[in-house]
Amino acid sequence: MKKPLFTLILVITAFLIVSCPKERDDNGPENERDYRQDMRDFVQGISEYAKVINPTFIIIPQNGQELLTDNGEESGNPVVAYINAIDGVGREDLFYGYESDDVPTPVAERSYMVAFLDIAENNDVEVLVTDYCSTQVYVDSSYEQNTLKGYISFAADHRNLDNIPTYPANPYNLNTSNITSLTEAKNFLYLLDPSSFADKDSFLNAIKGTDYDIFIIDLFFGDLSLTSGEVFSLRLKSNGGSRQVIAYMSIGEAEDYRYYWQTEWETNPPSWLAEENPNWQGNYKVRYWKNDWQDIIFGNDDSYLKKILDAGFDGVYLDIIDAFEYFESQ
Repeated sequence: MKKPLFTLILVITAFLIVSCPKERDDNGPENERDYRQDMRDFVQGISEYAKVINPTFIIIPQNGQELLTDNGEESGNPVVAYINAIDGVGREDLFYGYESDDVPTPVAERSYMVAFLDIAENNDVEVLVTDYCSTQVYVDSSYEQNTLKGYISFAADHRNLDNIPTYPANPYNLNTSNITSLTEAKNFLYLLDPSSFADKDSFLNAIKGTDYDIFIIDLFFGDLSLTSGEVFSLRLKSNGGSRQVIAYMSIGEAEDYRYYWQTEWETNPPSWLAEENPNWQGNYKVRYWKNDWQDIIFGNDDSYLKKILDAGFDGVYLDIIDAFEYFESQ
């Protein structure tokens, strides 16, 4: 039986609405937004863009573990789309550093975080933990406790992540294996601020001379981006095995020392730029769901993520994922 024309139009319209790709939505009153879903969408967009260019590219959001479940509670259902978009999760201060550096994290806080990290592990998402401790017994304890949980970990003795720790003398869980995926890694070095090194060559040579399975470093040394050749040179461990090199990128705050920063923003800020972080001078909260900010981060040849991809990094470590907490509290 032939359908009436009006019915046919309704069917076609409904099909188009369902099948059309979802546009990024940066409109609407802020107090009506789902800030957590906004961040999930942001990370998923980053992942989709990167993996089209490099299917093995690694995506690791740091903190903001509540995004793993639909209700932000450990009892919630895993958010499949978000979990499928990421390869690992980073977590700071799990065993040491939550209240103060070189101080054990309170049991209640630790247990809360572990519950989410176990959800990640149970869904084939690797966990990378950075503890902040310098007392040797605490460093040993950090590595031992993380290993018991099956997490890859790094005990940073400087909160600024500006050095290669002298203890232990060799990376914990040292191995000579080739690291071709995140699941094969046993340890990592997290070093973001290379200002204590005399120059770029000194920095590169210092980290090359280590046996860490993974480096998490910045794309830039000062104002200069690392080249693809320099990144490639970091892939060989001093013991002969290969490693992976991950680039740090903050997506929940803008940093006034980055290439994209414009001085006029200080007096005439764009709509996506919010207030300065009182704890980190030069870092500004951003309305991360806004298209103009996301265009700085990914999706085009001038974006931050494209620079990371062009430099040959194996993945990206996304910071300030928990920015949703700031906007939920406003």
